[in-house]
Amino acid sequence: MQTALIILAAGQGTRMQSDRVKVLHEVAHAPLLAHAMAAGRALGSPRSVVVAGHQAEAVRAAALEIDPDTEVVEQTEQLGTAHAVAQAAPALRDFGGDAIVLYADTPFVRPETLAAMAEARKDHAVVVLGFEPADPARYGRLVMQGDDLDRIVEFKDATEQERAIGLCNSGVIAAKAELLFELISEVGNDNAAQEYYLTDIVALARARGLSAGVVTCDESETLGVNSRADLARAEAAFQARARDAALAGGVTLTAPETVFFAHDTVIGRDAVIEPNVVFGPGVTVESGAIIRAFSHLEGCHVSRGAVVGPYARLRPGAELSEDVRVGNFVEIKNAQIAEGAKVNHLTYIGDAGVGPRANIGAGTVTCNYDGVFKHRTEIGADAFIGSDTMLVAPVTVGAGAMTASGSVITGDVPDGALALGRARQQNKPGLAEKLMGRLRAQKEQQKRD
Repeated sequence: MQTALIILAAGQGTRMQSDRVKVLHEVAHAPLLAHAMAAGRALGSPRSVVVAGHQAEAVRAAALEIDPDTEVVEQTEQLGTAHAVAQAAPALRDFGGDAIVLYADTPFVRPETLAAMAEARKDHAVVVLGFEPADPARYGRLVMQGDDLDRIVEFKDATEQERAIGLCNSGVIAAKAELLFELISEVGNDNAAQEYYLTDIVALARARGLSAGVVTCDESETLGVNSRADLARAEAAFQARARDAALAGGVTLTAPETVFFAHDTVIGRDAVIEPNVVFGPGVTVESGAIIRAFSHLEGCHVSRGAVVGPYARLRPGAELSEDVRVGNFVEIKNAQIAEGAKVNHLTYIGDAGVGPRANIGAGTVTCNYDGVFKHRTEIGADAFIGSDTMLVAPVTVGAGAMTASGSVITGDVPDGALALGRARQQNKPGLAEKLMGRLRAQKEQQKRD
């Protein structure tokens, strides 16, 4: 049976102390909302409905950027979780499958857990995701009757006996979409908060003679984000999971706790990641590549056998072919470096193509920006760019060509040619000694004055 997702993202998140709505704060360079939506995509859900509230237009824009097929509805008044889910009813009017309710500020529920809930739906009309935390605190409690769920009671409404229960409610619920909205229509707000609780649908289902069941997960999956401290804990939880996955997949992390991944980082087996490497979004590192210490990568692709760093920066559009060498204090942006090329020291390569086996000397800069437009530099196969060369784009250096160290290259260099673009050196005998004497005299005069 197909399963639709209803993702609640209407809360403001006042404890975040931010002008930005809570669900758009980021973990691993992606909004909390994106993490919740990703779990649904992995489940293969054909429909996703995001319920927005505070800063609804910003949430809508983010949701559609993540998945253009997402439907976004608005909860204009925050009257409780059942009321929020009810806003999705028109969007799923024609949907005959199941619905799972997720929360954008609880971003780490695994696809495997959602799949287990979908499977449990074969035996129960309503399925709730539960967990047993180290400290149950103020979570709602799941009151069981044998193997079946009898009801969910919110902490503020629970008796002392009910508060002693260790099995807690995550808020994630699965049911047939049509039944879900039927039960929600019967939910009242006769409770301490005078809100419409989604959790009340369990008792309503039981009153109809329908069964309710529980699927459990690890507490880490239910981590909610309500404050900056929670956001930091969520980041730490994501990174721990990502590091474990990389190690299990055959990646060498020489100091795992110092490596930081983005939500979409892809690294092949037998790659080596040295300490203090940071991955921004959109990075793929192929098998056997080495990323040396203190490098930062974003929006780039590193091929098999390439070595990057230490202290290198790869920016969006950097494409490194096999066996490329990018060394210390090198920055590459929107440039394609062909197989076997070397860019080893203190160099900026932007908006450029570097041919196979080319060697880029230390201190080389592609001067790609004229203040208004970006221009491209092309460097041919087997070219040798001397140290401290300024390549003023647009410019082409041909295959097998060379530039002399310290040159400013403003015109194309033919294949096999040597280009020199510097003033002729002149030596003035005795002038250095004369100038230094004059300067020292001036300094002494300043002391006397």
